[in-house]
This record gives sequence, structure tokens and C-alpha cells, in this order.
Amino acid sequence: MSEFNSIGLHEDSASQLAEKLNHLLANYQIFYMNVRGYHWNVKGNDFFQLHEKFEEFYTDLLAKVDEVAERILTLGHQPVHAYSDYAKLSRIQEDKNVSDGQACVKGVLDGYQTLIALQREVLALASDADDEGTASQAGDYIREQEKTVWMLNAYLSK
Repeated sequence: MSEFNSIGLHEDSASQLAEKLNHLLANYQIFYMNVRGYHWNVKGNDFFQLHEKFEEFYTDLLAKVDEVAERILTLGHQPVHAYSDYAKLSRIQEDKNVSDGQACVKGVLDGYQTLIALQREVLALASDADDEGTASQAGDYIREQEKTVWMLNAYLSK
């Protein structure tokens, strides 16, 4: 067996990256469901604004779920795909029965902060492995989500 996978990365590094990406995937899936729930259940004066914004967030999160899973496959590994696995692997916990607009926004903020921290871990591993594809993906997500965190903090401090 070769030491390198089909895209030229050392197999040990690719395996470590796939494991970390599966943790990221689990967090994305749980977070996606939380935001979907916020979209469905939000109440209050900002209903229309938040309902629309949560849809924007969950649509983007769903696209990233697919991209992370496809990156795991590109590395030559299998993405986890059972919610029981997601619940075990995720740092983000299910957020049930939340309908207050401020609490929903706080849940979104916390979720993005967790994703950013995980993606920094992925970025460090990818850099060490000379994996530009994974590093680029993680860097793009971090940059985009840092701006979202800033905006959510601005919203909550009004």
C-alpha cells in the first residue's frame, strides 16, 4: 500500500484530516438543524427579519455540509452520515424549544463561534499536511463566518 493517497497527501495526514473534518461535519449538521428550528419557531417583534435571516443561514450551512462531506471523500475517506454519530461527535448541542428572537440569535452566534474554532483546528492540520485544498476551504469559511459573528454581536448589542 502506498504512503500517499490519490491526491498526493500522506495517508496518515489524510486520515487525521478526515477524522477532524467528520467532527466538523457533525457540528455543521447539528447547527443546521438548530438554525432550521429557529427559522420555524422564532417569535417576537423581529420575526420577519429573523425568519428571513435564519433561512439565509441554514441554506448556506446546508451547502457547507455537502462541501465538507465531499472534502472527506476527496481525501479518500467516508463522511459520517448518521445523526447518532453527529450527536456523539458534535460540540454544538441540540437547541430545543427556542422561540425568543434574542435567544435564537445567541444560539446562532454560539454555533458560528464553535465552527470557527473547529475550522482553525482543521486549518492547522491541513497546513501541517501541506493540504492546500482543505486549508483553503477552512480559511474561506473562517473569513466569512468571522464577519457573521461581528454582525450578530452588533445585532445583540442594540
